[in-house]
Formats: sequence, structure tokens, C-alpha cells
Amino acid sequence: MLKIGVQTKTVINHENPTEGFEQLKKAGFSCVDFSLNEYLLNKTLYAEKLNTFFDKTQEELQEYFRLFKECSKKTGIAVHQMHMPYPNYVPEAPTELNAYLRDIVAVKSMQLCDYLDCKYIVIHGLKLARYLGSEEEEWKMTEMFLDFLAPMAKEMGITMCVENIYICTGSHILEGPCCDAVKAAERIDHMNDKYGAEVLGFCFDTGHANLVGIDFERFIMTLGDRLKVLHIHDNDGIADLHQVPFTFTKTRENKPSTDWDGFVNALKAIKFDKVLSFETAPVLDSFPVEMREDALAFIAKIGKYFAEKIENK
Repeated sequence: MLKIGVQTKTVINHENPTEGFEQLKKAGFSCVDFSLNEYLLNKTLYAEKLNTFFDKTQEELQEYFRLFKECSKKTGIAVHQMHMPYPNYVPEAPTELNAYLRDIVAVKSMQLCDYLDCKYIVIHGLKLARYLGSEEEEWKMTEMFLDFLAPMAKEMGITMCVENIYICTGSHILEGPCCDAVKAAERIDHMNDKYGAEVLGFCFDTGHANLVGIDFERFIMTLGDRLKVLHIHDNDGIADLHQVPFTFTKTRENKPSTDWDGFVNALKAIKFDKVLSFETAPVLDSFPVEMREDALAFIAKIGKYFAEKIENK
């Protein structure tokens, strides 16, 4: 059966990771999405501020996460994927800040990914179309960032994964980087051919796709085996809520607001064989702490339902 994963955020406490890992194992998960972005928040970066977390040496960072790694091995819950802190580039910010994000944060993120035996790291494309005048120029900047990291990815056996994301303009939510599956497939193939290795793949985010009206089935089918990582969560089509699948409906007849049938059909068609990973950390904040284990078990059960549908011959 396909493996089921979920974010470490809100579940695993750095001081005592054993409890969180055991909780995830009991709930039915076998993988985690390591929330590295939790250590350097996007709202801090957009405010052009930094903390000192990534000032640690590589050795200090490894020691910081040593117990985390040991608990992962002990419980058998693999770190399947992780999320690099984002944004990777802040428009109109001082040159020094963006250089730090590339030369320090991105590099040490890759090193941590390798240390935790994690094969996939999700990287947000740079949101620069409105500043540069086109999506093509925006991608050139993203490609430069990926090119900087690609030799390291090849050496470590890591696949960087770009993700379909949105942008907010006033009160409107519009397509952001990597929302064109045809372009994404061509760009992934180009980079992998250039480096002679699978240094680039794709992360499909169901919530982001729902917000901008992406056709799930067509998008995933176009990506095919370039799809390596999933961010599974739900919303009402209006805000990026990161809630449990099947939570929202479009009509009184209770038709889901998200095309879960298309999602399952497409994954089945491309013979997806990796991890059904849920990006649902906010759910655990909306339930009382006393119900956290139940909430996690319910999310895992939805993952098993998806797995059964996808693997049903």
C-alpha cells in the first residue's frame, strides 16, 4: 500500500521528538514532511528580518537535529520530504538578505536534507512576474536559483521539487509560479537532461490548485512520473486553509469543493507509487489538544482511503 505522511509541524516538539513520532506511528503514518520552514518564517522574511537559526554551522545544525533523526530511525517513520524556508527571494529587499537566503539558508537546507536521509526538498518558485514583466522572466530567475543548488542535489541524490503556488493581488487570488503543467514538465526535463540526474521534480499542492481552478486530472496526467511529492489539503476555494479533505462543499447537495475524484483517478493512471503526504498542520490547531490523536488518526484514515482507491486494480 502507498505510504501515508503528514507534517511534523505542531506534532513533533524539538525538545522531546520521541512523543510526537510515537503519536504519528500510533495514528497510522509511516512518513513525515519535515517542516524546516518553521525555523525561518515567511512573514519574518517578507518583513525583511532574519533570525539566527541558520547562522549555526553545519555541525551545530546536525547536533540540533540529532535526536530528531534518531527518533525517526527508531520509530521507522521516514523523513520523506521537507520544505525549504520560503520565500527564497524577497523582491525589493536588500541584496544582503537575498544573498543570505541563497548562500546560507538554501545551502544549509540541502545539507540538512541529506543529513536526515530525505530524498525530496520542496522549493517555492520566485514570485517575480509582476516585477519582471512576465512569467518567463520569473522562471529564468527561479532557474538560476535551482542551477545554483543542482550540483549539490546531484551529489547528494536529492530531488528538488517546485510547487504550484498562488499570488495575492488585492483581494484576488491568481495563478503564481508553476501553475502550467506543460511548461513545468518541459522545464523539469530540461534541467534533468542538463545535469544527467533527477535533480528536479514536482510537488502538486491540492489546496493551491483548488484556489486557482486547476484541472487536477489533466495537470497530474501531464506531469506523469515527474510528480514526486504531494501536499494534500482542502479549502473552500477562497482561502488557503490547509484543512482535512472532504471538509468543504460547493452546494447543498454536498459536492466537495475540491476534485478528489480527479485527484485519485490521475494518481492511479500515472501509477503514483510514493507518499500520500498531508499538509494539514492547521487542522491540529483547530481541534482541542485532547482530540489531537483522533484528528491525526482521521487524517491517516483518509490517506488509507485514497491509497485503496489508487491501488485498486
